[in-house]
Amino acid sequence: MKAVTWHGKRDVRVDTVPDPILKEPTDIVVRITSTGLCGSDLHLYEVMGPFIDEGDILGHEPMGVVEEVGAEVTEVKPGDRVVVPFNISCGTCFMCGRGLQSQCETTQVREHGSGAALFGYTKLYGQVPGGQAEYLRVPFGNTLPIKVPEGPPDDRFVYLSDVLPTAWQAVEYAGTRDSLVVLGLGPIGDMATRIAQHRGVETVIGVDLVPERMARARGHGVTVLNVRDSHLVDHIRDLTGGRGPEAVIDAVGMEAHGAPVAKLAHQAVGLLPDAIAARFMQTAGVDRLHALRLAIDIVRRGGTISVSGVYGGMADPLPMLTLFDKQVQLRMGQANVWRWVPEILPLLTDDDPLGVDTFATHHLPLDQAPHAYDIFQRKQDSAVKVLLRP
Repeated sequence: MKAVTWHGKRDVRVDTVPDPILKEPTDIVVRITSTGLCGSDLHLYEVMGPFIDEGDILGHEPMGVVEEVGAEVTEVKPGDRVVVPFNISCGTCFMCGRGLQSQCETTQVREHGSGAALFGYTKLYGQVPGGQAEYLRVPFGNTLPIKVPEGPPDDRFVYLSDVLPTAWQAVEYAGTRDSLVVLGLGPIGDMATRIAQHRGVETVIGVDLVPERMARARGHGVTVLNVRDSHLVDHIRDLTGGRGPEAVIDAVGMEAHGAPVAKLAHQAVGLLPDAIAARFMQTAGVDRLHALRLAIDIVRRGGTISVSGVYGGMADPLPMLTLFDKQVQLRMGQANVWRWVPEILPLLTDDDPLGVDTFATHHLPLDQAPHAYDIFQRKQDSAVKVLLRP
Protein backbone atom coordinates (compact mmCIF):
# COMPACT_ATOMS: atom_id res chain seq x y z
CA MET A 1 0.00 0.00 0.00
CA LYS A 2 0.93 3.68 -0.16
CA ALA A 3 1.64 5.45 3.13
CA VAL A 4 3.11 8.72 4.38
CA THR A 5 6.42 7.97 6.08
CA TRP A 6 8.95 9.97 8.09
CA HIS A 7 12.51 10.29 6.76
CA GLY A 8 13.92 13.17 8.79
CA LYS A 9 13.28 16.75 9.75
CA ARG A 10 10.87 18.31 7.23
CA ASP A 11 11.18 15.19 5.10
CA VAL A 12 8.04 13.08 4.68
CA ARG A 13 7.47 10.83 1.67
CA VAL A 14 4.80 8.62 0.20
CA ASP A 15 6.30 5.14 0.12
CA THR A 16 5.10 1.68 -0.80
CA VAL A 17 4.97 -0.39 2.39
CA PRO A 18 3.54 -3.79 3.37
CA ASP A 19 -0.23 -3.98 3.79
CA PRO A 20 -1.40 -4.30 7.41
CA ILE A 21 -2.66 -7.70 8.53
CA LEU A 22 -4.80 -8.96 11.39
CA LYS A 23 -2.61 -9.87 14.36
CA GLU A 24 -5.19 -10.43 17.08
CA PRO A 25 -8.70 -11.91 16.87
CA THR A 26 -10.16 -8.53 17.88
CA ASP A 27 -8.30 -6.56 15.16
CA ILE A 28 -9.90 -5.03 12.11
CA VAL A 29 -8.37 -3.60 8.93
CA VAL A 30 -9.84 -0.33 7.66
CA ARG A 31 -9.55 1.01 4.11
CA ILE A 32 -8.88 4.71 4.68
CA THR A 33 -11.05 7.17 2.75
CA SER A 34 -10.01 10.40 4.51
CA THR A 35 -7.18 11.21 6.90
CA GLY A 36 -6.31 14.53 8.49
CA LEU A 37 -3.07 16.43 8.87
CA CYS A 38 -2.83 17.65 12.47
CA GLY A 39 -0.80 20.42 14.08
CA SER A 40 0.86 17.83 16.30
CA ASP A 41 2.07 16.04 13.14
CA LEU A 42 4.23 19.13 12.67
CA HIS A 43 5.99 18.31 15.95
CA LEU A 44 7.22 15.12 14.27
CA TYR A 45 8.06 17.14 11.17
CA GLU A 46 10.15 19.59 13.21
CA VAL A 47 11.47 18.51 16.61
CA MET A 48 10.49 14.96 17.64
CA GLY A 49 12.96 13.16 15.38
CA PRO A 50 14.85 11.55 18.30
CA PHE A 51 11.73 9.48 19.05
CA ILE A 52 10.82 8.33 15.55
CA ASP A 53 12.51 6.02 13.05
CA GLU A 54 12.93 6.44 9.33
CA GLY A 55 10.02 4.80 7.55
CA ASP A 56 7.51 5.13 10.40
CA ILE A 57 3.97 5.72 9.10
CA LEU A 58 2.43 8.99 10.25
CA GLY A 59 -1.10 10.17 10.91
CA HIS A 60 -3.76 9.84 13.59
CA GLU A 61 -6.97 11.32 12.15
CA PRO A 62 -8.39 8.60 9.86
CA MET A 63 -11.74 7.25 8.84
CA GLY A 64 -12.78 4.70 6.28
CA VAL A 65 -14.52 1.42 5.56
CA VAL A 66 -13.97 -1.87 7.40
CA GLU A 67 -12.31 -4.34 5.02
CA GLU A 68 -11.50 -7.30 7.26
CA VAL A 69 -12.36 -8.35 10.82
CA GLY A 70 -10.81 -10.76 13.29
CA ALA A 71 -12.57 -13.88 14.50
CA GLU A 72 -13.79 -12.27 17.75
CA VAL A 73 -15.08 -9.00 16.27
CA THR A 74 -18.86 -8.74 16.57
CA GLU A 75 -19.59 -4.99 16.70
CA VAL A 76 -18.53 -4.05 13.15
CA LYS A 77 -18.45 -5.96 9.87
CA PRO A 78 -16.86 -5.51 6.45
CA GLY A 79 -18.47 -2.57 4.68
CA ASP A 80 -19.20 -0.60 7.85
CA ARG A 81 -18.10 3.03 7.88
CA VAL A 82 -15.97 3.96 10.89
CA VAL A 83 -13.90 6.76 12.38
CA VAL A 84 -10.75 5.74 14.25
CA PRO A 85 -9.90 7.69 17.45
CA PHE A 86 -6.32 8.89 17.65
CA ASN A 87 -5.72 7.34 21.07
CA ILE A 88 -5.70 3.55 21.19
CA SER A 89 -7.92 2.53 24.08
CA CYS A 90 -9.36 -0.86 25.03
CA GLY A 91 -12.64 0.55 26.34
CA THR A 92 -12.80 -1.90 29.25
CA CYS A 93 -10.00 -1.14 31.73
CA PHE A 94 -10.15 0.94 34.93
CA MET A 95 -9.20 4.20 33.18
CA CYS A 96 -11.45 3.67 30.16
CA GLY A 97 -14.34 2.96 32.51
CA ARG A 98 -13.82 6.41 34.01
CA GLY A 99 -13.79 8.21 30.68
CA LEU A 100 -10.01 8.56 30.65
CA GLN A 101 -9.32 6.72 27.42
CA SER A 102 -6.10 8.68 26.90
CA GLN A 103 -4.78 6.90 30.01
CA CYS A 104 -5.91 3.41 28.96
CA GLU A 105 -4.13 0.91 31.21
CA THR A 106 -4.08 -1.74 28.48
CA THR A 107 -2.06 0.38 26.02
CA GLN A 108 -0.06 2.65 28.33
CA VAL A 109 3.52 2.87 27.08
CA ARG A 110 5.11 2.04 30.43
CA GLU A 111 8.61 1.88 28.98
CA HIS A 112 8.47 5.65 28.57
CA GLY A 113 6.05 6.45 31.39
CA SER A 114 3.43 7.57 28.85
CA GLY A 115 -0.31 7.26 28.65
CA ALA A 116 -2.31 5.37 26.04
CA ALA A 117 -0.63 4.50 22.75
CA LEU A 118 -1.40 6.72 19.77
CA PHE A 119 -1.57 6.00 16.08
CA GLY A 120 1.38 7.34 14.11
CA TYR A 121 3.09 9.09 16.99
CA THR A 122 6.65 8.21 18.09
CA LYS A 123 8.22 5.67 20.42
CA LEU A 124 6.91 7.65 23.39
CA TYR A 125 3.41 6.55 22.42
CA GLY A 126 3.98 3.04 21.15
CA GLN A 127 5.34 3.63 17.63
CA VAL A 128 2.08 2.29 16.15
CA PRO A 129 1.74 2.65 12.34
CA GLY A 130 -0.47 5.62 11.55
CA GLY A 131 -3.47 6.42 9.42
CA GLN A 132 -2.01 8.54 6.61
CA ALA A 133 -2.11 5.43 4.46
CA GLU A 134 -4.39 3.39 2.25
CA TYR A 135 -5.09 0.83 4.99
CA LEU A 136 -4.81 0.72 8.78
CA ARG A 137 -4.83 -2.12 11.31
CA VAL A 138 -7.05 -1.10 14.21
CA PRO A 139 -6.98 -3.07 17.49
CA PHE A 140 -9.97 -3.47 19.83
CA GLY A 141 -12.38 -3.76 16.92
CA ASN A 142 -15.37 -4.16 19.26
CA THR A 143 -14.73 -1.02 21.32
CA LEU A 144 -12.39 1.42 19.56
CA PRO A 145 -13.89 2.28 16.13
CA ILE A 146 -16.72 4.81 16.00
CA LYS A 147 -19.40 3.53 13.64
CA VAL A 148 -21.00 6.34 11.62
CA PRO A 149 -23.90 6.35 9.16
CA GLU A 150 -23.71 6.09 5.41
CA GLY A 151 -24.60 9.05 3.23
CA PRO A 152 -22.98 12.32 4.36
CA PRO A 153 -19.45 13.12 3.12
CA ASP A 154 -16.41 12.13 5.17
CA ASP A 155 -15.98 15.74 6.27
CA ARG A 156 -19.08 15.37 8.44
CA PHE A 157 -17.48 12.69 10.62
CA VAL A 158 -13.69 12.57 10.18
CA TYR A 159 -13.07 15.17 12.88
CA LEU A 160 -14.40 12.75 15.50
CA SER A 161 -10.94 11.18 15.32
CA ASP A 162 -9.27 14.16 17.02
CA VAL A 163 -10.34 17.75 16.28
CA LEU A 164 -13.86 17.60 17.70
CA PRO A 165 -13.15 15.68 20.94
CA THR A 166 -9.93 17.63 21.56
CA ALA A 167 -11.71 20.97 21.16
CA TRP A 168 -14.76 19.75 23.11
CA GLN A 169 -12.58 18.63 26.01
CA ALA A 170 -10.72 21.95 25.95
CA VAL A 171 -14.00 23.85 26.33
CA GLU A 172 -15.31 21.40 28.93
CA TYR A 173 -12.13 21.77 30.97
CA ALA A 174 -12.32 25.56 30.65
CA GLY A 175 -15.64 25.30 32.49
CA THR A 176 -17.06 28.75 31.76
CA ARG A 177 -20.30 30.21 30.47
CA ASP A 178 -19.01 33.73 31.07
CA SER A 179 -15.85 34.61 29.14
CA LEU A 180 -13.26 32.60 27.24
CA VAL A 181 -10.07 33.49 25.37
CA VAL A 182 -8.71 30.95 22.90
CA LEU A 183 -5.01 31.34 22.14
CA GLY A 184 -4.28 29.95 18.69
CA LEU A 185 -6.87 29.69 15.91
CA GLY A 186 -5.54 26.65 14.12
CA PRO A 187 -7.92 23.69 13.72
CA ILE A 188 -8.30 22.99 17.46
CA GLY A 189 -8.57 26.61 18.53
CA ASP A 190 -10.98 27.48 15.73
CA MET A 191 -13.22 24.53 16.58
CA ALA A 192 -13.02 25.36 20.29
CA THR A 193 -14.44 28.83 19.60
CA ARG A 194 -17.33 27.28 17.67
CA ILE A 195 -18.06 24.78 20.42
CA ALA A 196 -17.89 27.51 23.07
CA GLN A 197 -20.41 29.59 21.14
CA HIS A 198 -22.66 26.57 20.63
CA ARG A 199 -22.56 25.84 24.36
CA GLY A 200 -23.57 29.39 25.23
CA VAL A 201 -20.36 31.09 26.40
CA GLU A 202 -21.22 34.79 26.44
CA THR A 203 -17.87 36.27 25.39
CA VAL A 204 -15.53 34.34 23.08
CA ILE A 205 -12.25 35.96 22.06
CA GLY A 206 -9.71 34.42 19.69
CA VAL A 207 -6.03 35.39 19.50
CA ASP A 208 -3.72 34.56 16.59
CA LEU A 209 -1.41 36.22 14.07
CA VAL A 210 -2.22 34.43 10.80
CA PRO A 211 -4.66 36.58 8.77
CA GLU A 212 -6.55 33.65 7.23
CA ARG A 213 -7.12 32.01 10.60
CA MET A 214 -8.23 35.26 12.15
CA ALA A 215 -10.66 35.87 9.28
CA ARG A 216 -12.18 32.39 9.66
CA ALA A 217 -12.90 32.93 13.35
CA ARG A 218 -14.18 36.44 12.79
CA GLY A 219 -16.50 35.05 10.12
CA HIS A 220 -18.41 33.02 12.68
CA GLY A 221 -18.79 35.82 15.21
CA VAL A 222 -15.65 35.57 17.35
CA THR A 223 -13.95 38.73 18.56
CA VAL A 224 -10.42 38.37 17.18
CA LEU A 225 -7.23 40.04 18.39
CA ASN A 226 -3.68 39.92 17.04
CA VAL A 227 -1.12 38.37 19.38
CA ARG A 228 1.38 40.99 18.21
CA ASP A 229 -0.80 43.81 19.51
CA SER A 230 1.40 45.60 22.05
CA HIS A 231 -1.69 46.32 24.18
CA LEU A 232 -3.19 42.85 23.84
CA VAL A 233 -3.58 42.19 27.56
CA ASP A 234 -5.24 45.55 28.15
CA HIS A 235 -7.64 45.02 25.25
CA ILE A 236 -8.64 41.60 26.57
CA ARG A 237 -9.30 43.05 30.02
CA ASP A 238 -11.38 45.83 28.48
CA LEU A 239 -13.54 43.15 26.82
CA THR A 240 -13.93 41.16 30.04
CA GLY A 241 -15.01 43.66 32.66
CA GLY A 242 -11.48 44.69 33.58
CA ARG A 243 -10.72 41.38 35.31
CA GLY A 244 -9.68 39.20 32.40
CA PRO A 245 -11.51 36.12 31.11
CA GLU A 246 -12.80 33.45 33.44
CA ALA A 247 -11.00 30.87 31.30
CA VAL A 248 -8.26 30.63 28.70
CA ILE A 249 -7.60 27.78 26.28
CA ASP A 250 -4.00 27.37 25.16
CA ALA A 251 -4.47 25.72 21.77
CA VAL A 252 -0.91 26.50 20.67
CA GLY A 253 1.50 24.41 22.73
CA MET A 254 5.16 24.12 21.86
CA GLU A 255 4.85 26.00 18.56
CA ALA A 256 4.22 29.37 20.21
CA HIS A 257 5.77 32.40 18.55
CA GLY A 258 7.61 35.02 20.53
CA ALA A 259 9.96 32.72 22.48
CA PRO A 260 13.44 33.09 20.95
CA VAL A 261 15.33 31.13 23.62
CA ALA A 262 13.12 28.08 23.23
CA LYS A 263 13.29 28.44 19.45
CA LEU A 264 17.05 28.12 19.73
CA ALA A 265 16.57 25.07 21.96
CA HIS A 266 14.39 23.47 19.27
CA GLN A 267 17.04 24.17 16.65
CA ALA A 268 19.82 22.87 18.88
CA VAL A 269 17.98 19.62 19.52
CA GLY A 270 17.74 19.13 15.77
CA LEU A 271 21.53 19.23 15.49
CA LEU A 272 22.22 16.62 18.18
CA PRO A 273 22.59 12.87 17.60
CA ASP A 274 19.26 11.17 18.28
CA ALA A 275 20.29 9.39 21.48
CA ILE A 276 21.60 12.63 23.01
CA ALA A 277 18.70 14.71 21.74
CA ALA A 278 16.17 12.27 23.19
CA ARG A 279 17.82 12.44 26.61
CA PHE A 280 17.99 16.23 26.40
CA MET A 281 14.27 16.54 25.61
CA GLN A 282 13.38 14.19 28.48
CA THR A 283 15.32 16.22 31.04
CA ALA A 284 15.31 19.81 29.78
CA GLY A 285 12.91 22.63 29.07
CA VAL A 286 12.65 22.92 25.30
CA ASP A 287 9.16 24.34 24.81
CA ARG A 288 8.23 27.78 23.62
CA LEU A 289 6.04 28.83 26.51
CA HIS A 290 4.87 32.20 25.20
CA ALA A 291 1.25 31.08 24.81
CA LEU A 292 1.08 29.46 28.25
CA ARG A 293 2.70 32.46 29.92
CA LEU A 294 0.24 34.74 28.12
CA ALA A 295 -2.63 32.59 29.38
CA ILE A 296 -1.33 32.90 32.94
CA ASP A 297 -1.05 36.65 32.53
CA ILE A 298 -4.52 37.31 31.14
CA VAL A 299 -6.70 34.80 33.01
CA ARG A 300 -8.91 36.20 35.72
CA ARG A 301 -7.92 35.57 39.34
CA GLY A 302 -9.55 32.33 40.37
CA GLY A 303 -9.92 31.36 36.72
CA THR A 304 -9.03 28.28 34.69
CA ILE A 305 -6.45 27.55 32.02
CA SER A 306 -7.26 24.64 29.74
CA VAL A 307 -4.27 23.36 27.77
CA SER A 308 -4.93 21.41 24.59
CA GLY A 309 -1.73 22.38 22.77
CA VAL A 310 1.00 19.75 23.01
CA TYR A 311 4.13 20.39 25.05
CA GLY A 312 7.23 18.18 24.99
CA GLY A 313 9.77 19.38 27.56
CA MET A 314 10.25 17.81 30.97
CA ALA A 315 11.75 20.78 32.80
CA ASP A 316 9.99 23.82 31.38
CA PRO A 317 10.06 26.75 33.82
CA LEU A 318 6.66 27.98 35.00
CA PRO A 319 5.84 31.09 37.08
CA MET A 320 4.55 29.11 40.02
CA LEU A 321 4.33 32.18 42.26
CA THR A 322 1.90 33.82 39.83
CA LEU A 323 -0.14 30.65 39.36
CA PHE A 324 -0.44 30.20 43.11
CA ASP A 325 -1.11 33.87 43.85
CA LYS A 326 -3.84 34.13 41.19
CA GLN A 327 -5.38 30.84 42.37
CA VAL A 328 -5.38 29.51 38.81
CA GLN A 329 -6.71 26.06 38.01
CA LEU A 330 -4.83 24.17 35.27
CA ARG A 331 -6.48 21.37 33.28
CA MET A 332 -4.83 19.59 30.39
CA GLY A 333 -4.10 16.35 28.61
CA GLN A 334 -4.72 14.31 25.48
CA ALA A 335 -8.38 14.19 24.57
CA ASN A 336 -10.38 11.21 25.82
CA VAL A 337 -12.08 10.66 22.48
CA TRP A 338 -14.81 8.18 23.43
CA ARG A 339 -15.67 10.21 26.55
CA TRP A 340 -17.11 12.95 24.33
CA VAL A 341 -18.45 11.05 21.29
CA PRO A 342 -21.99 10.61 22.68
CA GLU A 343 -22.27 14.38 23.17
CA ILE A 344 -20.75 15.34 19.80
CA LEU A 345 -22.23 12.79 17.41
CA PRO A 346 -25.81 14.13 17.65
CA LEU A 347 -24.52 17.51 16.42
CA LEU A 348 -23.17 16.06 13.18
CA THR A 349 -26.44 16.48 11.35
CA ASP A 350 -27.46 18.28 8.18
CA ASP A 351 -27.93 21.42 10.28
CA ASP A 352 -24.14 21.30 10.89
CA PRO A 353 -24.05 23.73 13.85
CA LEU A 354 -20.25 23.44 14.16
CA GLY A 355 -19.51 23.96 10.47
CA VAL A 356 -17.68 20.68 9.93
CA ASP A 357 -18.78 20.33 6.30
CA THR A 358 -16.72 23.37 5.29
CA PHE A 359 -14.02 23.13 7.98
CA ALA A 360 -11.23 21.79 5.74
CA THR A 361 -9.40 24.33 3.61
CA HIS A 362 -7.67 21.71 1.45
CA HIS A 363 -8.54 18.25 0.14
CA LEU A 364 -5.51 16.62 -1.46
CA PRO A 365 -4.65 13.14 -2.71
CA LEU A 366 -2.37 11.10 -0.47
CA ASP A 367 0.53 11.37 -2.90
CA GLN A 368 0.60 15.14 -2.30
CA ALA A 369 1.27 14.68 1.42
CA PRO A 370 4.79 16.21 1.28
CA HIS A 371 3.28 19.36 -0.27
CA ALA A 372 0.50 19.34 2.34
CA TYR A 373 2.99 19.19 5.21
CA ASP A 374 5.03 22.00 3.65
CA ILE A 375 2.18 24.48 3.20
CA PHE A 376 0.68 23.62 6.58
CA GLN A 377 3.99 24.11 8.38
CA ARG A 378 4.70 27.37 6.54
CA LYS A 379 1.08 28.56 6.91
CA GLN A 380 0.94 29.15 3.17
CA ASP A 381 -1.92 28.99 0.67
CA SER A 382 -4.41 29.69 3.48
CA ALA A 383 -3.87 26.15 4.78
CA VAL A 384 -5.71 25.75 8.08
CA LYS A 385 -7.00 22.18 7.84
CA VAL A 386 -5.84 19.62 5.29
CA LEU A 387 -7.57 16.31 4.56
CA LEU A 388 -5.74 13.69 2.51
CA ARG A 389 -7.64 11.24 0.32
CA PRO A 390 -5.89 7.90 -0.30
